[in-house]
Amino acid sequence: MEGKLNKSRLKLKKSELKRDKALEKVLKNKKQRKMQRKFYEKEKPKSKLDFGENKAKPSDRLIDNPKPSDSLVDIVKPQSNIIGKFKNVPQKAVASNIHKEISESGDDNVGVKATHDSEQSAEFMGRKLKSAYEHQKLKPYKTLAKAEKKLQKSQVNYTYNKAMAENTQLGSSPFSKWKQKQNIKKQYANARKAGNVTRNTATTIKDIAKKGIDTVAAIAANAVKNPRILIISGCFLLIIIICGGLFSSCSVMLQGGFNSIVGTSYNSEDEDIVEVDNDYKNLEKELKDKIDNIESDYPGYDEYRYNLDEIGHNAHELASYLTALLKYYKPSEVQGELQQIFDLQYALELERVVEIRYRTKTRTDSEGNSYKVKVPYKYYILNIALTNTPIKNVAEDLLTAEQFELFRVYLETKGNKPNVFGDKYSETDSNQDLEYQVPAHNLTDEEFGKMLKEAEKYIGYPYVWGGSNPSTSFDCSGFVCWVINQSGVGNIPRTTATGIYNQTTPIPKSEAKPGDIIFFEGTYDSAGAVSHVGIYVGDGMMIHCGNPIGYANVNSGYWQDHFYAYGRIQP
Repeated sequence: MEGKLNKSRLKLKKSELKRDKALEKVLKNKKQRKMQRKFYEKEKPKSKLDFGENKAKPSDRLIDNPKPSDSLVDIVKPQSNIIGKFKNVPQKAVASNIHKEISESGDDNVGVKATHDSEQSAEFMGRKLKSAYEHQKLKPYKTLAKAEKKLQKSQVNYTYNKAMAENTQLGSSPFSKWKQKQNIKKQYANARKAGNVTRNTATTIKDIAKKGIDTVAAIAANAVKNPRILIISGCFLLIIIICGGLFSSCSVMLQGGFNSIVGTSYNSEDEDIVEVDNDYKNLEKELKDKIDNIESDYPGYDEYRYNLDEIGHNAHELASYLTALLKYYKPSEVQGELQQIFDLQYALELERVVEIRYRTKTRTDSEGNSYKVKVPYKYYILNIALTNTPIKNVAEDLLTAEQFELFRVYLETKGNKPNVFGDKYSETDSNQDLEYQVPAHNLTDEEFGKMLKEAEKYIGYPYVWGGSNPSTSFDCSGFVCWVINQSGVGNIPRTTATGIYNQTTPIPKSEAKPGDIIFFEGTYDSAGAVSHVGIYVGDGMMIHCGNPIGYANVNSGYWQDHFYAYGRIQP
């Protein structure tokens, strides 16, 4: 115990020396600052809080009649006078709100955003320099505070060790030791607060030690006489801790569960979500009508060649995109966003091709002899190509990294509203058969055998809107086009279900055989007459891209209600 007392005494002296040095630096710094203030007092002008108001109104700087060459993103129309709005607010709050206003206006303007970013960087560097200056200016005071804290700790430790050395009976149990030290800390803090602790602390420390000894001795005596008090108190404290932990866990669990549901749900009203999706379908219908009228709008061509992706979108991808971008939306508020993503999803390209071809003509020479010659002529072709890029691919380019993560969560959970648009394949999924085997008597046709071999490679693949190859998976028309082309039994460029129907020969249901194409209508609100397509394999079964790719019975009530026609691939 004597060793601990000597060690704590040395630390106390060392702490006092450090505190004295820190105090001297503070006093010196105060003296220098006082002299500086006196020197500059006469020359220093009075300061005035100035927000740098510009006399010109924001509207005076607008382009009232932009020329056709002006880019829309270069025209910014402020909603209010930003400076006037925050004129009487503290400077830091003003800066924050001004930056917020400029950011909201500058998101659509590259020039404003760049300038604003530069200003923010300059302000950031200014704040850093100011912070460094203040840090340097306050360094002596911080050093003094640190030295005072360390001195206080050393004084308490010294007082405690001295008390324990003089009263060995107090160290009989860990509890008495702990209580003794806590009591000394408390008494010392009270004395310091009252201003009784100075550089000469011997008298005060002695008083604190005496009071601490008396208090701890009384507690220790009570504990020895009544050990049940400690046991009961300990048990009661343990019960409180356990109960508190349980209630806290339950609260966190319930709150976390609620937040996870709310954070993954579409925030907009169901009717608004559906109405916005219908607005997008109207844009798709206009595109479909435009394609249907191409031959009348562009007459005079010898041939029209179509290479069309299916027109349609994943409704949950659209809702997830808008929710991640806007959180909450109304139909009247998102027409611009709908047009933007529509223009990026669909790319319609028309290409004029002129080929030099030859036709054989019979001519007669001067002697009356006939002969044949090849005469060149121009053959005009119009290539029509439609590319459909799924909304989820477009969203990755339009959204920030944080927004895209939200988009993925909304899409995975379907906004916790999986049936808000109706389940397009709710009836077909239950009838999917992944284990069906086509009977041998239906495999006599070589062409059909090639088709079936290719088609069965992809059984179990998921339905992906717009998919047209194994790397992306398939939708219904993409699957049928792929099988026909890869098996070599036909050549049908990637097109819609209606496009496939237009390139086959309609046949009666009674004449359908394995390898024919079967078409359906009304399975969803499609742009064309035909909404779904599959490959007939005989005995009332087809292989098609449902969800997933598999076999289905075409004689079931659902498929009979939506049956449209059979078609045979043209040789």
